[in-house]
Amino acid sequence: MVLKRIGQVAATLFLAAALTGCIDATVEVEVLSETTARGTLTQVMGADFYAMMKMNAEESDASSDAFCTEGELTEHADGSATCTLIEEGTFADISGLGEGEEAMTFTPAGPGLVRVALPTAEMMGEIGASEEMDAETRQMVEAFFAGHSVTIRISGGEITETNMTLADDSKSAEMVLPFLDLINGTADLPDELFAIVRAP
Repeated sequence: MVLKRIGQVAATLFLAAALTGCIDATVEVEVLSETTARGTLTQVMGADFYAMMKMNAEESDASSDAFCTEGELTEHADGSATCTLIEEGTFADISGLGEGEEAMTFTPAGPGLVRVALPTAEMMGEIGASEEMDAETRQMVEAFFAGHSVTIRISGGEITETNMTLADDSKSAEMVLPFLDLINGTADLPDELFAIVRAP
């Protein structure tokens, strides 16, 4: 369900037109063994926007941690906030999103190797690439999401093959995707992002 949260975050922003649009997010899938993985979603909101969101929530008698209704909320000394959601279990637990579709797939790729893949068409659909927006809405969305991105990272052991950016130590691979590119449908992405991981 962790991967589904990215789409839900963006959808919520479109519906609420809230200041929470100023978020950076990281989704990391860590292979723990040949059958298990850990998914972590980390969202970071800047100090100015977090303060305004809290004030708006208090004025409307809503929960002040609406930014992080699930997961663990951490408020930092500089006024920013981080929301962390972690799910761990079998590959089926991590990829089974409860809605009939798999966002992340895990397949054997040889002795001790697991191929982790994320189809990009579904991800762009979740973010809203196909949504039609009027000029005013588009201007608002671009203001909220400009300069913010989602990072997809696969880790857990030696990466033997990937179409993402490989870390110097070959222990992880990632791709940074600007939110606006996803929303506008202009991200130049392959059909899937993948990495083959040597399970620990």
